[in-house]
Order: sequence, then C-alpha cells, then structure tokens
Amino acid sequence: MSAMPRNVPSSTDLHGVRWLRSSYSTGANNCVETARPCSGPLAGLLAVRDSKDPNGPALLFSPGSWTDFMAALVS
Repeated sequence: MSAMPRNVPSSTDLHGVRWLRSSYSTGANNCVETARPCSGPLAGLLAVRDSKDPNGPALLFSPGSWTDFMAALVS
C-alpha cells in the first residue's frame, strides 16, 4: 500500500473542488482556504492552501490529523 500524499504541487490539480475561506477573513488574502476532494485517490482528505497563492501547492490532511492540528492550536 502506498503512503498517503502529503501535498499536491499545484492546487489547480485538484479538479472539481470548492475552495472555502473563513467568514472571519477580511478579504485581504491573508488566510488559508480549505477544500475536500470528493473523488479519486484524494477523496476524504482535506486540502489546505494559501489564499495569496491560489495556484500554489496545497497540503493534504487526513480528517484525524486536521482535527489534532486544530485542537493543538486552541490548547
């Protein structure tokens, strides 16, 4: 079994995803955006990209890893 990919070189490689930005974002492109690929080998993962570079790389997280990351931020 191959390891889960940790990123994609360009977030534009994630076809058919809807990128979401927090409602707390000021519109100054100083935040992150998230998307959930629904099909293919990345289905079920969470993609995260920098809103300042929408064509740049996206990091990929399993649901559990993202939950752990967010919990560590607020603790």
